[in-house]
Amino acid sequence: MAQTDENPNKALAADAAAALRSATGVEQHDVALVLGSGWLPAVDALGEATAEIDTTDLPGFNAAAVAGHSGKIRSIRSGDRNLLVFLSRTHFYEGKGVAAVVHPVRTAAAAGCRAIVLTNGCGGLREGWRPGQPVLISDHINLTATSPIEGANFVDLTDLYSPRLRAACREIDPSLDEGVYVQFPGPHYETPAEITMVRAIGGDLVGMSTTLEAIAAREAGMEVLGISLVTNLAAGLSGQPLNHQEVLEAGRAAATRMGELLGRIVPRI
Repeated sequence: MAQTDENPNKALAADAAAALRSATGVEQHDVALVLGSGWLPAVDALGEATAEIDTTDLPGFNAAAVAGHSGKIRSIRSGDRNLLVFLSRTHFYEGKGVAAVVHPVRTAAAAGCRAIVLTNGCGGLREGWRPGQPVLISDHINLTATSPIEGANFVDLTDLYSPRLRAACREIDPSLDEGVYVQFPGPHYETPAEITMVRAIGGDLVGMSTTLEAIAAREAGMEVLGISLVTNLAAGLSGQPLNHQEVLEAGRAAATRMGELLGRIVPRI
């Protein structure tokens, strides 16, 4: 194991970054992307893949456990940048602990990434939003009752979701809305009463990922861009039961738009 003065979780990330360099032949990656449920079809628009490996080939990573996540990590050359694309994530509800959830983020930082794009599929609360619509995350509310940060390390989360990158996205697509993302622990969907609560506390988007990763990225000094894909209306808004299949279908339907957005924003990061 790599010898560092950091805690064991960060030492494990350093080991994973070293294994990544060996497996991909890329000495340093510049920008990381985590693709959430429904986003997988958009990845081909990012550029030419120079390597693809299984997540389990790297220390500390788990196999994909959710439909719509491939269990792969892809290294992509995009212009003069090396992109590190995680085609799956570990969710908090899988019960592996918060350190496992943010391990890919810490590995990306150890691999040299100075910025990260976090995507997800989520429920939308705002009137007029429809499945297949991308929304920039302007802020978040973490309802998991935990944090990836340990000890007396007080990390400022003001402007956690980069105003610069959000502005760049709106220049590319002026129709993009922004919203506050609320993470519940999952894996059950929210009740209609919980959605009423989310509205009362200022939430616009609900899901089961992203906030813990964003906190870990800020701790590591990375610039963060968050983009949600509204894959369904939140509980109680449509009159229909929620299911994961509609999340994946909405992602497939929006793949072209998502790919174009990611392909155009990455060169500006």
